[in-house]
Amino acid sequence: MAHVVTSPCFGCKYTDCVTVCPTDCFREGEQMLYIDPEPCIDCGMCVAECPVEAIFYEKDVPAEWKDFIALNAEMAPKCPPIVTQKAPLAAPPGSV
Repeated sequence: MAHVVTSPCFGCKYTDCVTVCPTDCFREGEQMLYIDPEPCIDCGMCVAECPVEAIFYEKDVPAEWKDFIALNAEMAPKCPPIVTQKAPLAAPPGSV
C-alpha cells in the first residue's frame, strides 16, 4: 500500500509535501500531484505538510475519493518527478 493524493489537491498543487519525501515519490501533473506507489514507503511525512489535507494512506482514503487510488497509480508513471517546492496554482488557505 501507499499514500495517495486526492481531490483537494486538484487545482491547488501545493508542493510542501515533496520536500519532506525521503523516496522522491511525488510526480507533477498539470493540475495536481500524484504519488508513485512503487517508491512510496508509507512513512507519512507528507501528510502533515499538505495544507489542504489531500494526502491519505491508501486504506484511509475517504469513500468519495477511492478512485484517486487508481488515478495515482495510473498517472504517476506518466508524469515527471518533483522534488523541489514550487509556487502553487492557488493561494494557500487563509491567505486571501
